[in-house]
Amino acid sequence: MEPVQDGGLPQRLGLGDPHPALSVPQRVLRSWQRSEDYGVSLDAVEPVFTGTGHEDSLFHQCGREVLTGLHQTLADEPISLMLTDADGLVLNRLSGDTSLLRALDAVHLAPGFAFSEREAGTNGLGLALADRMPTLVHAEEHYSLSLRTYTCAAVPVLDPATGRLEGAVNITTWSRSKGDLLLALAQSAAGTTAALMLARSRGQVSRAAPRGQVFRVETARLEPGSGTLAELSTAWTDAVDLAAAALRDGRVVAALGEHGSGRATLLAQAMRRARPRDRILSASAPVPQDVEVWLSLWAPEIGKPHTGVLVCDVDELPTWAAGSLRDLVSTRAGVGDPVGRDVPSTATSSTSPTWALTAESLGALPAGLAALVDTVVEVPPLRDRADDVLPLARHVAGRARGRSVPFTAAAERALTSCGWPGNVDQLVRVVRQAAGRADVVDTMHLPSEVLSGSGRRLTRIEAFEREEIVRCLTRPGVTMREAATELGMSRATIYRKLAQYDLHLLKD
Repeated sequence: MEPVQDGGLPQRLGLGDPHPALSVPQRVLRSWQRSEDYGVSLDAVEPVFTGTGHEDSLFHQCGREVLTGLHQTLADEPISLMLTDADGLVLNRLSGDTSLLRALDAVHLAPGFAFSEREAGTNGLGLALADRMPTLVHAEEHYSLSLRTYTCAAVPVLDPATGRLEGAVNITTWSRSKGDLLLALAQSAAGTTAALMLARSRGQVSRAAPRGQVFRVETARLEPGSGTLAELSTAWTDAVDLAAAALRDGRVVAALGEHGSGRATLLAQAMRRARPRDRILSASAPVPQDVEVWLSLWAPEIGKPHTGVLVCDVDELPTWAAGSLRDLVSTRAGVGDPVGRDVPSTATSSTSPTWALTAESLGALPAGLAALVDTVVEVPPLRDRADDVLPLARHVAGRARGRSVPFTAAAERALTSCGWPGNVDQLVRVVRQAAGRADVVDTMHLPSEVLSGSGRRLTRIEAFEREEIVRCLTRPGVTMREAATELGMSRATIYRKLAQYDLHLLKD
């Protein structure tokens, strides 16, 4: 893709001689090209009103509180503070400048209207959401002529507990402002919003931004399936069989499901089953600022023979990166063509590379990559695969200790009764910790998150109380009377608390 050409986008956007446009940031040039591909009007923004209704989300509550406080100190400044959701829908807008508000109304930059790249072309908040990076779009950098009187600074906000993109903080002013300070202000507001979300989430631990593996190469194995679990549920084995058959036929496979459900593991097993002597190249989506290096390091490998390529979490890639990945797959792996049209595939040879990817849902797949997918495999969450819990637990414990680690009957009941909201990732973490503490895993070695079936969010005091009850009642040989004395509660109160927290720790 080369947007800077005579007669290309820069001239169409009224910039005259295309050569000065070379100073326009590459991110903006790529966004211009996407805007043209989306069919966005050059003359005026024509977004669709979809309404509001996100008042109950933690992100909206915290973001509104942060922007309200910021607005109180900037009420006399000619700026507008906005909060948008992950799709670019404007949730609220604050400004003390009535002339700016009237002008923003004229271009529909108002609550209830969506301003993603797809609806409005290149703009600050749309590009920030597409690339998941702090963004400043100034005046003529906007795709639509109607937005060139503005400068927009926007910063995406990720949920500190899950890493999910929640939306963006956007600050808009007149184009006569360069906006450098606006971007710093937007970054501060976005950071404060994320910190407030974490505080309001009552003790949840923030997930570090994914650094990803640039790539991991797993060489061919002499024995198909070696090192993997063989005895798992029908739901799992059927999904592996479906993926393996598709990969064997040279089809592109997408494994869809919740984070931590084992999507990448399923595809790796399928690749190993389909072509046991191939190597597997596994790449995970990095943080946005590392994407260019990430692509340059592993992408040359995808066209090599006897190679299975697995790209994880493609729904977390910036929009431009998904497009680059689509082009690489099309030109080097012989799948489709660079614009997504169907052409005869050359991937059916036993030496040609196989290609697979993971995402949370079909709708979350970037459009260009979705067009390349031939077969979709749904990966059920662990809560729907109760028969897999104990085989997985024994497998993880054995690998952690280098030998078989037994579980007591009580520990097995606790593991199988848990809802596993964190899926297989949570089970692996819990079992590794437990196996590292004991030769035989009992309930006393399991955290309260496993022993409690309560699905509601606990306050910090409730969480502390639950931990203390679990600590006392899981000590070897302790009686209910002794636990009641240590906790300063009557036995009746302990029984009531066990029911309240849905703890499976009843004693004689």
